[in-house]
Amino acid sequence: MITYNVGKAKLQIVRGDITDQETDAIVNAANSTLMGGGGVDGAIHRKGGPKILEECKKIRLTLYPEGLPTGKAVITSGGNMKTKYVIHTVGPIWRGGNSGEAELLSEAYKNSLKLAVSRRLKTISFPSISTGAYGFPIEKASKIALESIKNFLESEDGLELIVCVLFSQSDLETYVKVAKEIFS
Repeated sequence: MITYNVGKAKLQIVRGDITDQETDAIVNAANSTLMGGGGVDGAIHRKGGPKILEECKKIRLTLYPEGLPTGKAVITSGGNMKTKYVIHTVGPIWRGGNSGEAELLSEAYKNSLKLAVSRRLKTISFPSISTGAYGFPIEKASKIALESIKNFLESEDGLELIVCVLFSQSDLETYVKVAKEIFS
């Protein structure tokens, strides 16, 4: 685990399973349907149980009948997990880098952080959004993620701990390398 002080908060980079985190909220790298899927999304829905899906269905009926737009974020309970809440955000599909992917990925992080602060949450865990099935290159995505979190924490108060939870050793090593460039 590596820890950086950013603004009034701490940023940690760890290897682990996002569904085991005990922060106030974990972030789900969701698809726009909010109905579950593969990777992080599927793992969160499986471990959290049917309550999360029920809440997602209500969000689809009331707020986003066409699906959650890329870069936006919504919140549900944590269902059966240790976390109280799941913040669902949709990252961009990588299309080569010239279709606004960087801006949309940054928005996914910023909107998740804003939602956490608006709910007075103090701690939040993120996976590496868009780097699985959506194909966003991990080195580019980690730089956007860490810079977005850093910029947010330097301008906003409220959060005490942000954890970047990486599932694989190679993703962890990439985040650690990029963090050294950003935070030194």
